[in-house]
Amino acid sequence: MRRPLVRLLSGPILKSKLQPSVMPKAASLHIGLNAVDPKQYSGWSGELAACEFDAKDMQTLARKKGFSTKTRLTKSATRNKVLADLKAAAGKLKKNDIFFLTYSGHGGQVPNTGNDYEPDGFDETWCLYDGELIDDELYTALGAFASGVRIFVLSDSCHSGTMLREMKFTALGLTPVRPRAMPRDVALRVYMDHAEFYDKLQPRSGPDPRTKVKATGLLISGCQDNQTSSDGDRNGLFTGTVLAVWRNGKFSGNYRGFHKTIVKFMPPVQTPNYFTIGPANHAFEGQKPFTI
Repeated sequence: MRRPLVRLLSGPILKSKLQPSVMPKAASLHIGLNAVDPKQYSGWSGELAACEFDAKDMQTLARKKGFSTKTRLTKSATRNKVLADLKAAAGKLKKNDIFFLTYSGHGGQVPNTGNDYEPDGFDETWCLYDGELIDDELYTALGAFASGVRIFVLSDSCHSGTMLREMKFTALGLTPVRPRAMPRDVALRVYMDHAEFYDKLQPRSGPDPRTKVKATGLLISGCQDNQTSSDGDRNGLFTGTVLAVWRNGKFSGNYRGFHKTIVKFMPPVQTPNYFTIGPANHAFEGQKPFTI
């Protein structure tokens, strides 16, 4: 006896085909520091002007694209809080979800004493309010994200070319309003004052932390590792250029095209880098930036 057509249409096979696909989750974290705690930086406070504006503008962009957003501004951008935010995001995002991370502030360097290879002998850092976050720590935090998660990082700081891990402006007669770099003498003094702490953060044995990343991370940085990023009054030079190229969503290319277009509008002494970690994800790189 043949089954009624209505029962066939309501069967489990057809129902599963008609069910809509699950929309990927999208979370973002935006960090901006206009100063650091001088007690943790050997008396240096590192005042800047535009970094909080950068974080807020990136949050606005992310919200418009449908991301669930969070900001950490100056005093709230501590090492523990930022690492906790990264851990929380890693705990809730799964395959095909996306995490958007931005940093605007000073970039620093500490001597590389771990077992990972750094061509220049230094680990790059983000200068958070109460201490530097070294690239090894960021790699380890990103290593907690599930396989298949898409991670997009924008880093508007000095020495940030491979942070997801000094060329002098005066050579071309240019002077940045404020370079987003911890001065070399300050960086050395901070390291010497806290050497035991920073040395313990670097891997001594086991695999390089960047090889543990299961998600695909894509970084567009404000400059190369040997360059400085310029601050501004409303936005940093890099962040302002990112927003101008994006044109409120009118940009129509993919991530590599986004990077190339940004580079065209930057001075030769500040060249944004394009850097990836984790498994290759060509579909991700081929998407329009900020696609959920």
